[in-house]
Amino acid sequence: MNVNQKNSVQNKSDLAQQTSMEDNLTIRRKRLRFRAQHRGTFETDILIGDFVNACVDRLNEQELTDMESILEMPDPDLTDWLLGRLPLPEEKATPMLRRMVAACIARCGSS
Repeated sequence: MNVNQKNSVQNKSDLAQQTSMEDNLTIRRKRLRFRAQHRGTFETDILIGDFVNACVDRLNEQELTDMESILEMPDPDLTDWLLGRLPLPEEKATPMLRRMVAACIARCGSS
């Protein structure tokens, strides 16, 4: 195999890997949209669902991971934080959750 053929094979491999990563991010984004809108309580479905829909297409891999972690948190806690009824505990205050809280309070006002 000559150098041009090796480069062509490598380029195809790189393209396939990049496509696979993009497909994975697309799947994760779709899953996040669904989970954000089907939380179980109407309030969090709207608060979280709207935030996720507004920003999910721009999130990178790490931000998607952060958002997935947020969606593992209990609805009552999230609702209280997102509406400003309770302060966000420092141990939970990731940059993504801070963004979400700020967006929800700006949209709904603080309770």
